[in-house]
Amino acid sequence: MSEDIQNESADSKQRILVADDEASIRRILETRLKMQGYDVVTAEDGEEAVEVYNKANPDLVILDVMMPKMDGYGVTREIRRTSDIPIIILTALGDVSERITGLELGADDYVIKPFSPKELEARVKAVLRRTNSKETTVPMGKTAKNVITTGSIKIDTARRQVYRKNERIRLTGMEFSLLELLVNNSGQAYSRNEILQHVWAYPPDHRIDTRVVDVHISRLRSKLEADPTNPELILTARGIGYMFQRIN
Repeated sequence: MSEDIQNESADSKQRILVADDEASIRRILETRLKMQGYDVVTAEDGEEAVEVYNKANPDLVILDVMMPKMDGYGVTREIRRTSDIPIIILTALGDVSERITGLELGADDYVIKPFSPKELEARVKAVLRRTNSKETTVPMGKTAKNVITTGSIKIDTARRQVYRKNERIRLTGMEFSLLELLVNNSGQAYSRNEILQHVWAYPPDHRIDTRVVDVHISRLRSKLEADPTNPELILTARGIGYMFQRIN
């Protein structure tokens, strides 16, 4: 476990938890992420990852899937019980369906082992940029122009909050960013690759399983739609991708 969890000099830095049972990977990522200006805490198994997470209050978590005591999926479940903190999973699994499992549990992105540290650093930067827009305090009566109402759903883009009949719906940062893209361009269809570029900041030539988008769309539908199997808000544009449709 990293010993600088309570290091006061790191308070102003974004903190990243790296959990991996391979010591060499922990050392490489800790060194490189610190060079990028992040504070880094580490864990070598899943149980320690949960313990360090609870103590360190990180801004982002990087999780290996295959860890002793508790795997990355279990850690993701534990974190998602109480937090929408961004999670990036590391996986060497060859089966795409198993890689997608982490996303279905609430991870924001994944990187396949072996990976380029530069690629992971780019993913960290992109996810933090998209999810680190903290909820802002806006004076009452000043938010009307920032609130989008569609059916029973209210989307407050200033506070990055979503409500159904005054009950708040918890979204992760990436889920909100995806929703915001579609809502702000209601009626316009986006391909999966375009969504990856706009929301995840992937370069146009980056190859990744576009089901990352499908999983996030499915998660959004499960939270927003009255009947996720028959969506009225987030529609599939056949042959293209997805679009948002406002309803009265």
